[in-house]
Amino acid sequence: MTKFARFDAADYLDSEEVMAEYLQACLDDSNPNVFLSALADVAKAKGMAEIARASGLGRESLYKALAPGAHPRHETILKVIHALGLKMTLVPTTAN
Repeated sequence: MTKFARFDAADYLDSEEVMAEYLQACLDDSNPNVFLSALADVAKAKGMAEIARASGLGRESLYKALAPGAHPRHETILKVIHALGLKMTLVPTTAN
């Protein structure tokens, strides 16, 4: 029987450019849990303790805010994004 290691996206998020592209792709999904999961992956890749400290959130609060099904405040999401050294930008959609 072949055994496979569990896939962990955080293992592949090795630069801020890759992290930003990953978050952007997940933000485009209509399911908000996809983005929250991606944000958790990126925070894990950077170090949850470091992101908690830089965002001013407790580590447990950070884990809870990024858990699937959570409904974090906009302010919390922005704190995490800024702690990651990223910013959100909006662009117009192109007309089809």
